[in-house]
Amino acid sequence: MIPTFAPAPADADQAGSTTAAGASVPRSGKAALARYSRHRLFASAGAVAGLVWLAALVIASLTAPLWLPFKTEDQDFTAVLSGPTAAHWLGTDELGRDILSRIFAAAAGTLGTSMITVIVGVGLGTILAMAAAGAGQRTEAVISRITEIMMSLPGTVIILAVIGAVGTNIPMVMAILGILMSAGIYRVILGQAKSLQSQLYVDAAKVDGVGPLGISVRHVLPGLANTIVVQAALIFAVGMLIQAGLAFIGFGPPIPQPSWGGMIQGASQHVYDAPWMMVPTGAVLALTVLAANAIGNALGKAPNAAAPHLPSAAARRQRAKAVAVIAAIPAPGDGAPDAPKGTLSVRNLSVGVGNAGAGNGVRLVTDVSFDVEQGTVLGLVGESGCGKTMTALSLLDLLPSGVSVTGGRILWNGRNLAAATDKEMEGVRGREIALISQEPMRALDPMFTVGYQLTAAIRRLRGMGKAEARNEARNLLEKVGIVDAQRILKTYPHQISGGMAQRVAIALALSGQPRLLVADEPTTALDVTVQAEILSLLRALVKDTGMSVVMVTHDLGVVADICDQVAVMYAGQVVENGRTAAILDHPRHPYTLALLAADPHANDADSMPERLATIQGQVPQPKDWPTGCRFAARCQFAGSACTDPVPLLASGTGEGLVRCVKADQLAVEGMDWLATDVPAHRFLPVSPRAASAEEETIVEKDLA
Repeated sequence: MIPTFAPAPADADQAGSTTAAGASVPRSGKAALARYSRHRLFASAGAVAGLVWLAALVIASLTAPLWLPFKTEDQDFTAVLSGPTAAHWLGTDELGRDILSRIFAAAAGTLGTSMITVIVGVGLGTILAMAAAGAGQRTEAVISRITEIMMSLPGTVIILAVIGAVGTNIPMVMAILGILMSAGIYRVILGQAKSLQSQLYVDAAKVDGVGPLGISVRHVLPGLANTIVVQAALIFAVGMLIQAGLAFIGFGPPIPQPSWGGMIQGASQHVYDAPWMMVPTGAVLALTVLAANAIGNALGKAPNAAAPHLPSAAARRQRAKAVAVIAAIPAPGDGAPDAPKGTLSVRNLSVGVGNAGAGNGVRLVTDVSFDVEQGTVLGLVGESGCGKTMTALSLLDLLPSGVSVTGGRILWNGRNLAAATDKEMEGVRGREIALISQEPMRALDPMFTVGYQLTAAIRRLRGMGKAEARNEARNLLEKVGIVDAQRILKTYPHQISGGMAQRVAIALALSGQPRLLVADEPTTALDVTVQAEILSLLRALVKDTGMSVVMVTHDLGVVADICDQVAVMYAGQVVENGRTAAILDHPRHPYTLALLAADPHANDADSMPERLATIQGQVPQPKDWPTGCRFAARCQFAGSACTDPVPLLASGTGEGLVRCVKADQLAVEGMDWLATDVPAHRFLPVSPRAASAEEETIVEKDLA
């Protein structure tokens, strides 16, 4: 009998890891610094430059008395209207006063009073918007009427009237300007605040007894953060310009106190005899406005903006480099001949973040190999985080920004898609290989009807005329089981059910007559009845058209229903691969055995155990993958041999491949995955490899 082992708990080897933990303490500061440096404010070169400029301006202004060579009122009558000299770096004005000293002396006051406008305008507008969105229609109507009156008032006239009544009190003037501008900010934020108030998590908070104030502060305000930041940057820049404009027409700080607008007004009087005077102050004002806008643009980006739908220029360059490297690698003589037409052959595919291929990044998928013959269905099975979706998306080169294929081959119709350029992949996507996403609403644009979207795709992929494409769109909807196809063509995506939307998404994927369909969990969000209908539809499409399907799924029942072959993935590797019937009836890898033991549908009603089996722990993150068997830390059968790398080899029965050193022994012994907890003294600690400092900074995403 082979001894069984179970994974060690998280703290099982703490006693022996004191040194390692202590050694990692110095790196914690570096990791924190790295996480801080990845803040979206520091991800933009323009924002960093703007931040440095504003910080330098404020510090220089506040410390001006300590370092400025001249006081703001000092006059040098020997250098009136002079250009830059060794004594006066930026020249002098009409009274011989040093321009550099006056610019920096006025900076703090200009920036500070502009912030008054931001605080009053953005703060008041946000408070009014959240109050109107959460208090009901009557309160919203009252606040909206008030703000409409405020927007109809002539702001310039009011500001001049205030100056005439109280004098040039710049802080008060900028506060009144903020009040007037809060009405426009209210109109901008109100729509978004009302949208956030209608979200399901807000309804859940109400059910939990959270009051209106708590909902506004805890749930609505965080969702408004990006809009508020952008508006604040805009108002800050507008406040500086208006303040400079007031000083330009004579309503600035009293003479001889310097101000940027007053200095520009003085320079305008000598634009012909001393044009240089306009340059320093105008340039500083323009750079400060640009710096505020750059910071606002960086902070206004959504936190997940690092993964846009369209790759950036840098991502495209990185992709081109990765393609060039893969194309330069000669095909190994591994006995994998060129795949026949209509057959997909994946060999040693690796997908990584950043420069994983050069050893500087993290690999998300490692040495994945499988074949999909024409007219067959392959199922990719495993827990979330095992790399199924990354593998599927790599077939169409639709990986997220920053993720790329780092090695291996994807052979399709005599071409290696892993080394294909973007232009070449445009001829493959939709026409030869198509995708069905997990959420059909993500594939359908809510702004256009179903008919418009289907017709546009057919015309683009097949080159048909408008009328012919319209008929083909109706035929496709009928082909996927929609009875009233003519009516559905005229509807919008939000007007149809989830099951209907999934059928439309399948029709959209079929619009280019592909030979391979990649289905990323197409039945996860559907009820059991609709799920069975979609699976029946896919079976019929495979039978009638002869196309192949790569099915990504968590459900072993789906695998048993539709798949001819199955590849079980764990921690970025294929751990077992073969015919569906052979793997489900006689699993040889402990992970496959555990998945079946935990599936209630895999047990007959008369042999249903009292308690289903569980797999302790969770899938490790890519940066924590061990060098040996990646499932060993959770495996009940792990031993000392499992700490060494395990290749994917043919099983003893000759059917399929398995990545386990004890596969044949387990088959002979007929071992089952234990449904009860294993005593702690039988735990086998398997420590993952130490991650590098760079890998610790990787923000983990769902690899599915």
